[in-house]
Amino acid sequence: MSVRTCLPWPDKHLRTKAEDVAEITDEVRAIWADMIDTMEAMPGVGLAAPQIGVMLRLAVVDGSTQRGKAVRLANPEILHSSVELREHEEASPNLPGVSAKVKRPRAVTVKFLNEQGQIDRRDFVGIEATSVQHQIDHLNGRMYFDRLSKVKRDMLLRKARKST
Repeated sequence: MSVRTCLPWPDKHLRTKAEDVAEITDEVRAIWADMIDTMEAMPGVGLAAPQIGVMLRLAVVDGSTQRGKAVRLANPEILHSSVELREHEEASPNLPGVSAKVKRPRAVTVKFLNEQGQIDRRDFVGIEATSVQHQIDHLNGRMYFDRLSKVKRDMLLRKARKST
């Protein structure tokens, strides 16, 4: 497959809600394969299709240390979030050179369509929970910095503009 180019912020696709996936086809599987290649090349622990300009509710997440264990998700939906929060430094290839600490639930239960087109449920904990929530934000037209205070968000975006 191939590594795709990530859209630069503030591309309008990054602020647009992605469309539901009707069924898992070979085309969808090929997009997932490109997304995994792109995620590995960054390197990152997740990627959402809108980040590469594909406006479908597709995401991949791989927080494993040995890699090669990417979870492919279509139409992911959080069913349950833990009360306990976890703070993690988040970033995005769409806005390189900056990052910020974001607090999110430490664990989430997610419902999604898997590679076989079946409805699946999975618990994500730690870095994978952070990543899957980050990717779902992308699918909803949100960036991680939208979760920051206005002051912190403005500072981050100013810093990003200076670094380009």
